[in-house]
Amino acid sequence: MKKTLPSVLFASDKRKGVLLLLRDGAKEMKDLLYALDTTRTALLPQMKILEEHHLVDHYDDIYELTHIGELIVDDMAPLLSTLEAFDNNIDYWGTHNLSFISPHLLKRIDKVKKCKAITPPFADIYKLNEEILETSPISKSHYGIVTYYHPLFTQFLSNMISNNVNVYLIVHQSVLDGFRTEHSTQLEKLMQSEFFHFSVYPGNLSFVGFACNDYYFMIRLLKSNGEYDTKYILCNDKDALEWGKELFEYYLKDSTTITDI
Repeated sequence: MKKTLPSVLFASDKRKGVLLLLRDGAKEMKDLLYALDTTRTALLPQMKILEEHHLVDHYDDIYELTHIGELIVDDMAPLLSTLEAFDNNIDYWGTHNLSFISPHLLKRIDKVKKCKAITPPFADIYKLNEEILETSPISKSHYGIVTYYHPLFTQFLSNMISNNVNVYLIVHQSVLDGFRTEHSTQLEKLMQSEFFHFSVYPGNLSFVGFACNDYYFMIRLLKSNGEYDTKYILCNDKDALEWGKELFEYYLKDSTTITDI
């Protein structure tokens, strides 16, 4: 009795691995064995199952996807990436508010599959993220969205501007008020720089903060019940950086540019 296709696809890591490898084109058996770190004896029974279900063909010692295999794997690969993204940090994603993510970006949440959920030590919960602090001044660009005021923001921004980093910052109205009240002189100086691009978002931002530079992407979410949380997501993967910049652009289009205080 044949297995069901879902069982063929997901019940064996070896079969799943073969299908994903063959998505890029035909492969010799020796290349499959090397990529999967397995033996011919262990892999051949799995290849037979794939062939019996018309997902894979082979000639000589070369294997390739059938037309049915191509159709299925093209849909399977994004699903596996999405599952991996959530599975890596399921307790974090599952207990936090994701409503702020636009539908088109939520469908591509697999881009952040290599991110980590970080719990900072108690002594560091009110500090700015060290990875962002260290790498933004040596980046070409820094993108940030903040919903809270921190007294070190102006120093951090000034440091980047002095290094000719293009800074793109979106803030909640309360943050703009904090700048005006506490650091109006420093803010005015920042706004004189061609490297500083400042906007205010008119609505509610249903997350705590976001930062993205050439090296890292970081976002701190609210819990599902709206409570503040010190944990955050941190990534240094190229796909995650691109996803983060697109998230920034999504909020930028509805933001108002600030030219004076």
